[in-house]
Amino acid sequence: MESGLARAILAAATVLLFGCSPHEDAGPVLNRGNGPDIKSLDPAFIQGTWEAWVVGDLIMGLTTEGPRGEPVAGAAVGWSVSRDGLEWTFHLRRHLWSDGVAVTSADFVTAWRRLLDPRTAAPYAYNLWVVKNAHAISAGKLSPSALGIRAVDDRTLSVSLEHPAAYLPELMDHQVAWPIPRHTYLKYGEAWSKPKNFVGNGPYAIEEWTPGERVTLVKNPLFYDASHVRIRTVYYYQTDNSEAALRRFRAGQLDTLDPFPNTQIDWMRAHIPGALRVAPYLGVAYFAMNFTRRPFMDIRLREAINLATDREVVTGKIHRIGETPAYRIVPPGVANYPGTAALWFKDLPHAQRIAKAQSLMRAMGYGPGHTLRLELLTSTNPDSIRNASAFQAMMERIYIRIEIVSVEGRVFQQMVQDREFDIATPSWIADFNDAVNFLDLLRSGSGENYGGYSNPKYDALLDAAEATSDPAARGEKMLEAEKLALADYAWVPAYFMVTRDLVQPYVKGWIANPRDINRTRWLWIDGRR
Repeated sequence: MESGLARAILAAATVLLFGCSPHEDAGPVLNRGNGPDIKSLDPAFIQGTWEAWVVGDLIMGLTTEGPRGEPVAGAAVGWSVSRDGLEWTFHLRRHLWSDGVAVTSADFVTAWRRLLDPRTAAPYAYNLWVVKNAHAISAGKLSPSALGIRAVDDRTLSVSLEHPAAYLPELMDHQVAWPIPRHTYLKYGEAWSKPKNFVGNGPYAIEEWTPGERVTLVKNPLFYDASHVRIRTVYYYQTDNSEAALRRFRAGQLDTLDPFPNTQIDWMRAHIPGALRVAPYLGVAYFAMNFTRRPFMDIRLREAINLATDREVVTGKIHRIGETPAYRIVPPGVANYPGTAALWFKDLPHAQRIAKAQSLMRAMGYGPGHTLRLELLTSTNPDSIRNASAFQAMMERIYIRIEIVSVEGRVFQQMVQDREFDIATPSWIADFNDAVNFLDLLRSGSGENYGGYSNPKYDALLDAAEATSDPAARGEKMLEAEKLALADYAWVPAYFMVTRDLVQPYVKGWIANPRDINRTRWLWIDGRR
């Protein structure tokens, strides 16, 4: 953990850093508070939304996000689909990498094959398993050259799928489907994404990355739509501490902030209501339990923890932003999905839930004189620590002693990926609007299956759903899978999320949307800071 002296030095450095930031007289500049530090500029390795915001300004997929976060034409100007929904043909626009080299279909072929190669160990590789042979490639059963993607010519890309996927245009603007510059990858290998070697096809180019402080991007003059990009320079600042970041926002040192601190919601509603951007969000916060550690192999423990988690306290007393208690995995509002699954005790009074949980723990041999000791891994964000403290108090009622381990956001992400936890506090934001994007998190072998849950029946239900072309029948199959995961207590779903952005009134073009994506490309500054 960071020492007090280190925090003081960092705070002083931050004051100096902001003191020399450009203002309006230096041209259109945007200062974005972005949460944790990023770990990479390589689309194969980024995981957090805060990383996708940065790299998504640098690289553009076949589709990209429009002003409302909706998929629009990106590197592709259009596409066609076969009658059976299995063959997609994308037609690339004439555009350039930021070093002046033409973007071609081969850049996509190289990127996708590399991402699915098990030697790459890309955590999001499973998102491309919809592509023909992709899953077998990830499992090491086929060569990456067997992937169902083909460069017909420099500007025509053919993609073959395992099953129909109406959501494919939305998936194509996710980082797993972004291209990489084949010419620099062949030249530099894995070092292609270092700032000094990096080239992109997006609206911005990398100027500087100072780990632990900020990433500086500048407008890419070779971007195909550069004439409509109005922000010249964008700074993505690391803002792990949301309370300190709010003070910077109030001082005008940050133009946008994501997320803001829950504890200040009453003050913000009273004093800066026009800056708040709160809207329904396709996201769920949950507690992951590590199935590779012995205590969690007992379903009674997993059920007891679920019973004792007071979701109404979390949403009504800790957050108070508009989040809703989660008794299932898939959030409301997901397309073509019944959304009727729920943990069995949803309507049971809380006192009866606690009594049931205590009974389960006593059956396992625990009680007031013999408690179970577990660690809860969370980030150093103040809101995360408050959530952890509340969870700690809830678990004490059922003879579980929780030790809270808080680490910086980037370290947290790596530790959950490596399963270095008993219980952890991740969250998930939809990559695309489909229930499978949430349910895949519990599929065996999924890169984001942090707890290591594995049930062949669950996997088979998802496979059956994906092989079903009728949307209603597909939704029912996925619903069966969700009910099975809930019966297994694979997660502790906590709450469904809302967007938590602050935007200064002079920042224009920001549109709250269920994906909480507002690319710098569509924003502009109007008026004095």
